[in-house]
Amino acid sequence: MSHELVIRGGHVVDGLGSEPVPADVAIDDGTIAAVGKVDAKGRRELDAEGLTVTPGFIDLHTHLDAQICWDPHVSPVSCHGVTTALIGNCGVTFAPCRPEDRELLAGMMETVEDIPRQSILTGLPWDWVDYGGYLDSVERLRPGINIAGMIGHGALRYFVMGERGVEDDATADEKREMARLVGEAIDRGAVGFSSNRYSGHRIPDGRAVPGTLAELDELVLIGNEIASRDALYQHVGMRFDHVDHVAGATGARMLFNSTLQGFDDDAGNKRLAAIRKIATGRDISGVAQVRGSGALIGVQALMPGSIERWAKLRAMGVDERLAAIRDPALRANLIEEARGWEKGWTRPEWMYYLGDGVSPDHTLGSYNNLASMADAAGEHWTETLLRISDETDGRALFNHVGENQNLKALRDLFAGGVFFGVGDAGAHVGMVMDAGWATFVLSHWIREDGLFTMGEGIRRLTSGAARILGLPDRGALSPGMRADINVFDADTVAETHPYRVMDFPAGASRLTQGSIGYKATLVNGEIHVLDGELTEARAGQVLRHRA
Repeated sequence: MSHELVIRGGHVVDGLGSEPVPADVAIDDGTIAAVGKVDAKGRRELDAEGLTVTPGFIDLHTHLDAQICWDPHVSPVSCHGVTTALIGNCGVTFAPCRPEDRELLAGMMETVEDIPRQSILTGLPWDWVDYGGYLDSVERLRPGINIAGMIGHGALRYFVMGERGVEDDATADEKREMARLVGEAIDRGAVGFSSNRYSGHRIPDGRAVPGTLAELDELVLIGNEIASRDALYQHVGMRFDHVDHVAGATGARMLFNSTLQGFDDDAGNKRLAAIRKIATGRDISGVAQVRGSGALIGVQALMPGSIERWAKLRAMGVDERLAAIRDPALRANLIEEARGWEKGWTRPEWMYYLGDGVSPDHTLGSYNNLASMADAAGEHWTETLLRISDETDGRALFNHVGENQNLKALRDLFAGGVFFGVGDAGAHVGMVMDAGWATFVLSHWIREDGLFTMGEGIRRLTSGAARILGLPDRGALSPGMRADINVFDADTVAETHPYRVMDFPAGASRLTQGSIGYKATLVNGEIHVLDGELTEARAGQVLRHRA
């Protein structure tokens, strides 16, 4: 007897918490056939000698709702071991949607998630009305990785209430209709529902995203439909009292964002205390970004300042920017203009140089802090930024950390049970690149920091996340499970530096990044990435809720 594929001689981590053990993995028909010593030959064999073999990683927070429609391989998450991605986060989705509302939903996604509106309008097939139809459309596109989707409150409210859905209270009939449509979406395959309660998320005219101001009884009616189907309710925003209310009234399984803000060493433990207060005896899970994040500053990303010469620099393309900062007179004028700034959104004490090594340096230390670097060099901070940008031919990037400013507090948060994630893949394409979050977990939190052993760290990336999404056949390496698998070098796996490409529809650009150390990533038994390069395989599935 032979197998379709055998991964031979690796150190297998089962995804359930066990530490690595030498074993082979045999695969047939997209499913794991055997784990252990496999004597039978494979029609194809993958040499994993000296490498680690794990389940594929599950990304609990992406905004690939648009990109999946023109890039079925959804780079770069697929180059960072992600085999299943959850879309529909933050209450913003493209369904349900009537044809006349497409521009509004595209604009909402642009203002909330920084995905170019013209790319959305021209790159999506728009061959759906309801959320089940959207999932059908994604399925027809044959994705390279697995996709699970949630129906968003913003699109839902506008579909039912029209313009009134932005700010007005819904009538009793409208609330019942929204709840009915959520139940219908789950019956058609949505794994849940997402609602935004963060007032900073805005539609193009500056008003809060529909659903932000909705009455709690509206959330409860929807939550009852979710709970009756054992689906997932995602909450975005720091209103823990709202999470408490909906969970208590409905019993729904809940997922919420829990990224930290501030410099307090105790911020993580304080957040954990608040979480435990509402989560005890309930199925409530938190997820947070894995490092300091906010915005990338540099020639390839955002440039600081919004007045006079700096505004003109911001409006230029990458090549024009580099040429401009290499003009001695213009550079001197830029620095002189910056000396007169009052503090704006860019704060040099919050900015950290990612360095010029093989991988970006996400340490938040004094040695790579822009304000400290400028003081040591006797320069204004913009002088230091422009000098390093020039010396690196425009590759230099500085991380303006507005979230997770204290890594000790973040470490405490993860140690207390909050899950890894919120890489926001597919969103904020011109200013953030955190899509490699899972690779950072491997290189930093497991290998360098030692916060978790390989067994426990992988469990959180795989079976733990699969349980949250209600995926009983994913997230573990055991016979009968679907063959979503990573093979990597645990000693070298790492991210590479972000860089800009122009590959979105309508000529739009975005930031992306690669990885090193991955031998292979399999999706449903097919090799999707081999030696860091995407293959032609598109074996992903739309993972529909099993109500």
